[in-house]
Amino acid sequence: MPSKRYRKALELVEGKKAFPLKSAVEVLIKFPKAKFNETVDLAFRLGVDPKQSDQMVRGTVPLPHGSGKTVRVLVFAKSGPAAEAAKAAGAEYVGFDDMIKKCQEGWSDFDVAIATPDAMGEVRKLGKVLGPRGLMPNPKTGTVTEDTAKAVKEVKAGRVEFKVDKAGNIHVPVGKASFSATQIEENARAVIEAIVKARPNSVKGAFIESCTLSATMSPPVRLDTKEFAV
Repeated sequence: MPSKRYRKALELVEGKKAFPLKSAVEVLIKFPKAKFNETVDLAFRLGVDPKQSDQMVRGTVPLPHGSGKTVRVLVFAKSGPAAEAAKAAGAEYVGFDDMIKKCQEGWSDFDVAIATPDAMGEVRKLGKVLGPRGLMPNPKTGTVTEDTAKAVKEVKAGRVEFKVDKAGNIHVPVGKASFSATQIEENARAVIEAIVKARPNSVKGAFIESCTLSATMSPPVRLDTKEFAV
């Protein structure tokens, strides 16, 4: 049985009505709040076949107002300028052999892993450990780079990653329930525009089949994505 708070929120959703982004955010912030600072997410159902390599949708996007989340960063870098720059930029963990050993032993007390290109030869061996957790550094998401300082600053400031799953869905955090309506709207707009831009050329027909906005403990609010020309 849904909670009284959830049922009250459901009344504001108006069934399966699809709202323009601005209106959807206004509905969301009227929902009764949980006792903690909920994460606000966008969920997409895409008209792609992820089994086809030319229909993979992934990328990163900086959120204008950050994610509201404290991001713990691990940087794999041999001692030298790249390691020093990562530490100066605020990375919680910086190292090479020592950090690889810790990860091999099952440690994963971090949110994002970044690596320099010359470290990747060894870091690739962690594929079975980091891959399933979505923590493997990847050049396509800007997490394999010589410019460790820039990468650390971007993920700390609220750069989020998106990647279509096996069922053709994408989930992306766009802020916290404590954010203002404008902050949530502008973050969500940045994510939607980035995903529209990442549309593979081989996709025919509708690209975004559905999109919803929700908080951790709230019902989803359906978005009308026509304004994004999808």
